[in-house]
Amino acid sequence: MILASLRFYDLVVFVHVFAVVTAFGVTFVYPLIVPLTQRRAPDRLAWLHHVQGEIGKKIITPSAAIVLLAGLYLALSGDGPYDLSDWWVGFGLLAVLVLLGLSGAFFAPRERRLADLAERDMAAGKLSEEYEKLAVQVARVGAASSLLVAVTVLFMVLGARAVFT
Repeated sequence: MILASLRFYDLVVFVHVFAVVTAFGVTFVYPLIVPLTQRRAPDRLAWLHHVQGEIGKKIITPSAAIVLLAGLYLALSGDGPYDLSDWWVGFGLLAVLVLLGLSGAFFAPRERRLADLAERDMAAGKLSEEYEKLAVQVARVGAASSLLVAVTVLFMVLGARAVFT
């Protein structure tokens, strides 16, 4: 029976993978919903940026912290086949630290600023150049962050696979 052979380590692997999906999955829809809102409902942009901020604060950051903690356990516990000597484990730990840093130091303040600018600009009837420039900057860093997530997942899958083959 599968449950009889389940170890705490296996549960932590599940928590780690689920936390990755929870933390970063939503960010892959931002390149769709932000431009769509800009085109179809610009009067709702301030609300959307506030929602992004709340998602960052209440879902992305806590889930990414769980990714980090679970990853550290998996690498340091000695209960599994991985450890910090595996380059891809170190890459994953570095990636989640970078993403956590970007979440708090880059995205959070800029999403607040975008919300403020959108509210101000829509009261005037048109999005400003200041809003547009900041939105492009956030989108570019968001795309780079998504690429980092994708590459990290690829490395984790390939690295874990190499251990078992």
